[in-house]
Amino acid sequence: MPIKVQSNLPAIKVLESENIFVMPDDVALRQDIRPLKILILNLMPTKVTTETQLLRLLGNSPLQVDIELLQTASHTSKNTSSQHLSTFYKTFDEVRDNTFDGMIITGAPVEQLDFEDVDYWDELCDIMKWSKTNVFSTFHICWGAQAGLYYHYGVPKHQLPEKLSGIYSHNVLDPHHCLMRGFDDTFQIPHSRYTGIRLDDVRKCKDLEVLAISEKAGVSIICGKSGRQVFVTGHAEYDRDTLASEYFRDINRGISPNVPYNYFPNDDPTRVPPMVWRSNATLLYTNWLNYFVYQATPYDLNELDKYSY
Repeated sequence: MPIKVQSNLPAIKVLESENIFVMPDDVALRQDIRPLKILILNLMPTKVTTETQLLRLLGNSPLQVDIELLQTASHTSKNTSSQHLSTFYKTFDEVRDNTFDGMIITGAPVEQLDFEDVDYWDELCDIMKWSKTNVFSTFHICWGAQAGLYYHYGVPKHQLPEKLSGIYSHNVLDPHHCLMRGFDDTFQIPHSRYTGIRLDDVRKCKDLEVLAISEKAGVSIICGKSGRQVFVTGHAEYDRDTLASEYFRDINRGISPNVPYNYFPNDDPTRVPPMVWRSNATLLYTNWLNYFVYQATPYDLNELDKYSY
């Protein structure tokens, strides 16, 4: 949340130079405050787990957030009960006439398929097209980030030599960017995917900014210059044991996966992984909510069409 101070306080310039968000009292008096409306398109097979992970991060803020959960109508979930989905989720037809301050599009375990071969691709394209007029800022995760980059900007994904799985160190490229405020020069995020985005492809798009990159995991955080599109190629929301669950699942399937990189102490799968990314994840989501949703979205969401995409 911003610090509200008198407009002529000398400390304002110093605080702003240190990327501390300061709101002069004359601006605060003009602010209308209401709950933020956030739509979560949950494409993950373990929907209840993903709900919990995302709500934990979105709830760690003084902002009041109203959550709506969205499922695809063109794909039947095999891992979540129909009762849970019918009780807590809506379909696109049920929300298409609504507007939202923000939306999250999760990852999905389909990255080895061509986008067009995903059974709900056409529906996802309709949702992403709709988001340009009905959502102020959209946060894309992992495959959702790859899908968004491809749909909105034509950025392709590429098959990796082997699955990228583990906890990877990233470098902040623009510490003054709102999304990166408060981050250390380096931070860690989990990744779990078979495909990736190439830096050269992203940099061909003048409307995109690369904010963080990993020597081993590649491009990790990308933002549209308008702030209305955010792309994170990893899974900052993952719990301590998520990669372990995926690792043991793959072993049981006979896939013979590599031990996740920099995850288990001494690469020993019997040991408990240290939690070294939670504060970064919290900061990432809080910055998005604060700077790209709360501070930027219009009070009247019916005025979204007045804002440049």
